[in-house]
Amino acid sequence: MERFEIGTMSFGPYGIARAGGKTILIPEVAPGDVVEAEVVAARRDYTIARPVQLVQPGPDRREALCRYRPQCGGCDWQQIHYSAQVRIKADLLVAEFRRSFGVELDPVGLVEPATTEFAYRSRVRLKVSAEGSIGYHQLGSNRLVPIAECPVAGIDLKPAASLASALGKRCDEIEAVKAGDHEVLVVTLKRPLDKRDLAIARQMVDADDHRVAGIVMRGGDQRTVVGRATITVEAEDGCLIEGEADRFSQVNPEQNRKLVAHVMASAGIAPNDVVLDLFCGAGNLSLPAARRGAVVTGVDADELAIAAARENAIRMKLKQAQFIAMAAADTAQFLQRAKYRPTVVTLDPPRTGALPLMDVIAKLKPQRIIYVSCDVATLVRDLAVLTKDAYRIGRVAGFDFFPNTHHVEVVAEALLT
Repeated sequence: MERFEIGTMSFGPYGIARAGGKTILIPEVAPGDVVEAEVVAARRDYTIARPVQLVQPGPDRREALCRYRPQCGGCDWQQIHYSAQVRIKADLLVAEFRRSFGVELDPVGLVEPATTEFAYRSRVRLKVSAEGSIGYHQLGSNRLVPIAECPVAGIDLKPAASLASALGKRCDEIEAVKAGDHEVLVVTLKRPLDKRDLAIARQMVDADDHRVAGIVMRGGDQRTVVGRATITVEAEDGCLIEGEADRFSQVNPEQNRKLVAHVMASAGIAPNDVVLDLFCGAGNLSLPAARRGAVVTGVDADELAIAAARENAIRMKLKQAQFIAMAAADTAQFLQRAKYRPTVVTLDPPRTGALPLMDVIAKLKPQRIIYVSCDVATLVRDLAVLTKDAYRIGRVAGFDFFPNTHHVEVVAEALLT
């Protein structure tokens, strides 16, 4: 057993301490904490330790609200006061961009805090045990922690719990998605669905309380919708985007509105600008750009998401917006050969980033590239390709979509020099 003082947090579940010239990573801590911990894994460059006793709390520590902490691995920063969470995320962004690009960001106002740190999630993904209980995984483990409620969920979990209990060991996970005054459940089964599964879903949708508007059942290569599974998200005033619950949703709608407004302002989109939106989904950035008069091409590999984007564009009468169902890398290379020259490129890739696209995007020579990222490591990796030659880092902004976790959504601007 050793004693450690936590200096800062990582972009992850761990606090960072230093001892004997090594980095010690410890979960469930806050900056300034002094803890006794035991080593559980030693690597060449760092050591992971498990906290055993809190000797002295740091100034940013608080009692976690959730009764499932620390067993549940979901909200890995809930033991830190929310104002400190926002400050720490800003400081980590400053350090990352200084180290990677020599760019000095102002931490003040760098990360937009959420309006509320609890009950903000309009979409919750739950694992299901063999006994039919819902829950989350323990940190660093596949062990399920059963739950009855979740403080960050802005949606009732009781319907998901009832459906999981009825499906039992046949069910792998359930997503509960807010749909106005109702909700939609998205079920992933461990095998192809059968008549019994569909009967259970139909019974829940037809229940007298009408809490569940629809259920999407997925098993093997099958996908069946029982009831109505469409949800609506307002990306900005008057821009109502509709889509199937398993293909389109925003976890934090309020923060998403702020992000969309920032991207539109940062891109400086004007009528007749040519905008390429990669990983466009159902049009979260494409449709607001088209509403400003831009000529927009949205690209995504998900055919259902593209179908939703097209339907939304037709409903909004945005004739200058077109959507292509194709892998983003393939589309960008095709557009390069066709001598397509966008004014602005926006992209919002998955956590793995968009490294194969960076050289291709740079060759299109847009005036601005607006990169939306949920992972800082892949973001700076990809931006480094752009800054090797023709681009420089412009404005950077963070949006706290996921309070009480280490995650932060980042919008970074790359400007053609």
